[in-house]
Amino acid sequence: MAAGIIDGKAIAQQVRAEVAEEVTAWVQAGHEAPGLATVLVGEDPASAVYVGGKQKASAEVGIQGFDHRLDQGASREEVEQLLLELNDDPRVSGILLQLPTPPQVDGGALTELIDPAKDVDGLTPISTGLLAKGRPGLRPCTPSGVMEMLRRHDVALEGADAVVIGRSDLVGKPVAALLLAANATVTICHSRTHDLADVARRADVLVAAVGRPAFVQGDWVKEGAVVIDVGINRTDEGLVGDVDFAAAAARARLITPVPGGVGPMTIAMLLRNTVHAARAQAGEPAWT
Repeated sequence: MAAGIIDGKAIAQQVRAEVAEEVTAWVQAGHEAPGLATVLVGEDPASAVYVGGKQKASAEVGIQGFDHRLDQGASREEVEQLLLELNDDPRVSGILLQLPTPPQVDGGALTELIDPAKDVDGLTPISTGLLAKGRPGLRPCTPSGVMEMLRRHDVALEGADAVVIGRSDLVGKPVAALLLAANATVTICHSRTHDLADVARRADVLVAAVGRPAFVQGDWVKEGAVVIDVGINRTDEGLVGDVDFAAAAARARLITPVPGGVGPMTIAMLLRNTVHAARAQAGEPAWT
């Protein structure tokens, strides 16, 4: 079996086009354009590239950008004050604190200060709780991107066996919750899971999010499974995922490549979340 490729770049472009249409309609209805505030503390080159990409993508779809950059030595109090100001700024629909931050800032704790209504990363305790309870709210971008890819490829999730390898707050736990909400039967695996390969072989949908290059072997993949590789690992051979792509593609029905799979979906879903947030803050349905 030669697996079909889930083209995340193409799907992300479709989502961005839909967001642009939504923003245009929103503004034509008399509203101010949604606004996305990014906060970058320090001079990490990769983080600077990520933030720049988010701001560029926002501008392309008509979302206002508020790009805040603080020095490497910024205090926790400075960042906290900025986040509180952004919470109160009516022009700002969504707030994103770029992680990781310098150690004196404690980005994980400061993320909890973001107004849940503006939590376009879906990482505050309130957002996490709403997801766990199955109530409407802003969902983490990468897991939302995974679900969007599955939806656009008409992957049947109801009753399916879904295995998630990885239990991070960023991907593993929320994607498991979203799969469960779609009525899949979900197993979360991690470093202490016994017989991990045997568990993976049961999966109709296999999601790998562990941050280890080519960790998931081809013979872990059930014939005809859908494989979602969330990993992005830099190696001497270039970017690779958490899945041995060639071996897995020989058994899977559908598979995401790295690069060009899940990665492009993250910013696309961030843009969609920003529009969701703007509409909700105005008392409108989240998405038309």
